[in-house]
Amino acid sequence: MKQYFIHFFYFVYYEALSCAFPVFIFLTLALSHLIPHVIIPRYDFVLILCILFQIFLLYFHLETKQEFLMSLLFHGIGLELELFKVHMGSWSYPEDAYTKIAGVPLYSGFMYASVASYIIHAWNRFHLRLFYMPSFFLSTILCSAIYLNFFTHHFMYDFRWVLVGLLVIVYRKTIVIFTIKEQTYNMSAMLSLVLISLFIWFAENISTFLGAWKYPNQMTSWALVHIGKINSWFLLVMISFIIVSFFKQRSSIQHA
Repeated sequence: MKQYFIHFFYFVYYEALSCAFPVFIFLTLALSHLIPHVIIPRYDFVLILCILFQIFLLYFHLETKQEFLMSLLFHGIGLELELFKVHMGSWSYPEDAYTKIAGVPLYSGFMYASVASYIIHAWNRFHLRLFYMPSFFLSTILCSAIYLNFFTHHFMYDFRWVLVGLLVIVYRKTIVIFTIKEQTYNMSAMLSLVLISLFIWFAENISTFLGAWKYPNQMTSWALVHIGKINSWFLLVMISFIIVSFFKQRSSIQHA
């Protein structure tokens, strides 16, 4: 029994370390919410700190160049989605900033990159391995369909629940093997991604409360983010999981 408590402690510890970038962003948002911004606007302040933290990770070799490029890819994916969603009125960034493009502050891309950063660091610290992973071709098709649906559902039928159903079918057997102090454990990949999505939804409520962005129903006063957003986050986390797993598995093959 003592061993399980020790392993649980290390599980929480490794999870906390893996969440370094997301936690840093939330702390930055909280700090910037409390202090007055006389020299530069708040969103610019957050962007500068995010860039400095990314440099810190690279300088101290806490991320490899390949992992940085993966985060950069998610930064671009996130910004593209943000530009479209803000244009469509799905949410907004009410504060002024020098580093805003079409109403979207550039720091917002780091929020998407931080999700990928969590998966990357968790993969490294827990020595993750995947079993019964679908083919790369099938995963790519699903990943592309998920991302495309975030855009097309504004003009046609929303296929998100259809996509969730397909993901459950395709990934129902996929198992994540992780290691804590030389002891291996396993978990359903779908369950782990749902738990990550739930955690992000809680974090999103904190972020909107701190004024990081606002949904239409939060413009006059803060309100709880609709629970249906967990579904959206699950699909976005799934995209991150598919892309990171491809690069990680490819890297392990090259080093074998």
